[in-house]
Amino acid sequence: MQILKRTTLGAAALLAAWAFASGPAAAAGKSIIVQSTTSTQNSGLYDYMLPIFEKKSGIKVNVVAVGTGQAIKNAKNCDGDVLLVHAKPAEEKFVKEGFGVTRSDVMYNDFVVVGPAKDPAGVGGMKDGPKALKTIAGAKANFASRGDNSGTHKKEVALWKKAGVDIKTASGSWYRETGSGMGATLNAAVGMGAYALTDRATWISFKNKGTYRIAVEGDKQLFNQYGVILVNPKKCPKVKRAEGQAFIDWLLSKDGQDVIASYKLNGLQLFFPNGKSS
Repeated sequence: MQILKRTTLGAAALLAAWAFASGPAAAAGKSIIVQSTTSTQNSGLYDYMLPIFEKKSGIKVNVVAVGTGQAIKNAKNCDGDVLLVHAKPAEEKFVKEGFGVTRSDVMYNDFVVVGPAKDPAGVGGMKDGPKALKTIAGAKANFASRGDNSGTHKKEVALWKKAGVDIKTASGSWYRETGSGMGATLNAAVGMGAYALTDRATWISFKNKGTYRIAVEGDKQLFNQYGVILVNPKKCPKVKRAEGQAFIDWLLSKDGQDVIASYKLNGLQLFFPNGKSS
């Protein structure tokens, strides 16, 4: 398994990614490129899961881990065989526009709002995500946002909208956009004493928590669904359809779903499978 970390992918970076993925090890057998969200990488799920699939199938999986928005853009540019992200409306649009074959639920967890133990906005224990964000805004307490069009950022923007808070006018004051991945944004939040929205899997695996804790959780509006899509060979003729579909089929099979469910850190399950094989 090879994981390629990206925040932005220009032409040179894309060429490097393809060269990396098609090196001697990949050339010796079958391989695919999965355009993926960062949370599945940051959580360690791929390190745990992909060697099992690769041993079973003989197909090497090379992951380009970026925010969901960038992953979808890369897939539209035919720079991958499979898309695995967490922004269902954007995924459905991707399929509707003909870039993906079909979309399938694969697993879920949830988002949480984390913050310092001092809890300057007094949101600790709240169950209503938008209400908690409105309270943070009312207190003008620091909030660190990814600001990168990732799945997490898309969810955060939707929650602010429901809260009736105009984050554009707050940008640069109490509302800080990092333009970075989840791990870097959490580090920034801890450094400035800010609240942040994160997926639970990344939070569990995050090692720099300090005195930080989960302040808001348990709202159905914080549900976090992951989907998997085969890039459409009609749009991208070089897509490895058989190998990509084999990976998707395994993810949705009982074996794949059991592997996802069995991945734990510190005794905590990070992802909950809800995929169905066809």
